[in-house]
Amino acid sequence: MDWFLPILIGVGLSAACGFRVFLPLLAMSIAAQLGLLNLSPGFEWIGSDAGTVAFAVATVLEISGYFIPWVDHLLDSIATPAAVLAGILATASLLGDFSPLFRWGLAIIAGGGTAGLVQASTVALRGLSLTTTGGLANPVFSLFETLSAAGLSIFAILIPIVALVLVVALILFILNRFLRGKAKIE
Repeated sequence: MDWFLPILIGVGLSAACGFRVFLPLLAMSIAAQLGLLNLSPGFEWIGSDAGTVAFAVATVLEISGYFIPWVDHLLDSIATPAAVLAGILATASLLGDFSPLFRWGLAIIAGGGTAGLVQASTVALRGLSLTTTGGLANPVFSLFETLSAAGLSIFAILIPIVALVLVVALILFILNRFLRGKAKIE
């Protein structure tokens, strides 16, 4: 059962990376410094003072940028691949007891895949907001995404089973919306 908890935490943090790239990494850094997370060998830098400062600055810049209409779309073009990489990093950094093949395979598929799916849904929602409100509602979506990233990060670290339930519900919701949209097109 020692393998289950790091996977839950990693996937939960990866989903949060789909909402905001750096906020979950900042949460990981703080949690590692507080002794709430054990980072794998080679990933201790995430919990270092320098790592915490870097993630804090990046988090503030990212969140600020998403509250500026049109800048948020520019950030999305950068954030999409960055979210996938952050999801891979978040998951891999917690799986130190696994073989490298399993660690990186799981990190890429579960961590990167989850982050990418969540990020893609936020990009689609932001695009819908742009077309329906001219981007005026984007700051509201940005606030929702930031709060979702923060909440999911906290749950992933402190109550991972709740994070799993939230991630599964989110993925099912996204897939349901996608399949409904596809059915309307056909």
